[in-house]
Amino acid sequence: MDSFSSPSSGSSSQFSPNEFRDQLKTQLAQAYAEEFLETLRVKCFDKCITKPGSSLSGSESSCISRCMERYIEATGIVSRALFKTPH
Repeated sequence: MDSFSSPSSGSSSQFSPNEFRDQLKTQLAQAYAEEFLETLRVKCFDKCITKPGSSLSGSESSCISRCMERYIEATGIVSRALFKTPH
């Protein structure tokens, strides 16, 4: 029998509903962060790096920095608007 079909035996390896919820939230937050960073990397790279080479030029570096700041700021604005609690 697997752990999903076996009866609860009071084992410490079993999650309580709250522990399970917290673990799920943590995993979802990690997955979101990874996806966010990958999207940020791809979008800013595509926008700022026109001729890939062994190092970044000053203008490419500045572009990436500005792109990342803008993307993070825009994501924050959208997130606040979506999760804003009505007064």
